[in-house]
Amino acid sequence: MKEHELVFCIVRMAKLMKVSRSGYYDWRSKKTSRRKVETDNLDKQIRELFALHKKRYGAPRITDELRAQGYQVSRQRIARRMREMGLRAQGKRKFRVTTDSAHKLPVAANVLQRDFTSTQANQKWVGDITYIQTDEGWLYLAVVIDLYSRKVIGWSMSTRINAQLVCDALMMALKARNFPKGVIVHTDRGIQYCAAAYQSIIRWYGLVCSMSRVRDCWDNAVAESFFHTLKTELIYVNRYASRDEARQSIFHYIEMYYNRVRRHSTIGSLAPVVFEEQYKFVA
Repeated sequence: MKEHELVFCIVRMAKLMKVSRSGYYDWRSKKTSRRKVETDNLDKQIRELFALHKKRYGAPRITDELRAQGYQVSRQRIARRMREMGLRAQGKRKFRVTTDSAHKLPVAANVLQRDFTSTQANQKWVGDITYIQTDEGWLYLAVVIDLYSRKVIGWSMSTRINAQLVCDALMMALKARNFPKGVIVHTDRGIQYCAAAYQSIIRWYGLVCSMSRVRDCWDNAVAESFFHTLKTELIYVNRYASRDEARQSIFHYIEMYYNRVRRHSTIGSLAPVVFEEQYKFVA
């Protein structure tokens, strides 16, 4: 009756179906109420997840979280509910290149060739450097990411953007992964990555050095994407009074949130640590 009430008379349909009009109206009001209760509950869950992830999640990841909790929902419905509630994930800003490739040190060939796929851990790593503004001055961050799980396996922060910064990040990655051999380690051509100290680590531990072409950010897109996400979700929405405050914030984001909680579309909408555990990888 509900499907045809705009076409046929309710009185005639009620008589044909041998039901009372009052009974039909009562049923329809209860159904509407149940739908409203379901929608209100869904909205509550969406708001809680949005707040839990500090406005970082849009409709796709909110949908994945709800499905993981057993909700049968579509991405379109979640997007619609978020629009109606005025919930929008933090927008992205233009990314700026920070490394200096204008030097005369030897550079490595581009072994990676933009092939960011990996069938197992410790086949391919990528690294990069970015900067964070604080009221005390700049803080520089170097990271190493395993392309298999997109996990940040090495990182280092310093007030100086030098070879020691990238060496510390690479050594952390090596220790975390029990010093694997033959890993392709891809970076840009920054002077820090061409420095003797960094290249010594590459040779000593049997790694394969790979470097992007000049001023081609797409050659190191995964590392660039991580920094874009970091800045959008963390750096641009906080003002750091000190470098120590920034260090603590970035540490928590990488180790407690990005690696362990944040869903990544490239690895089946799982967090990197969850992905590695699911596929039984042990460093």
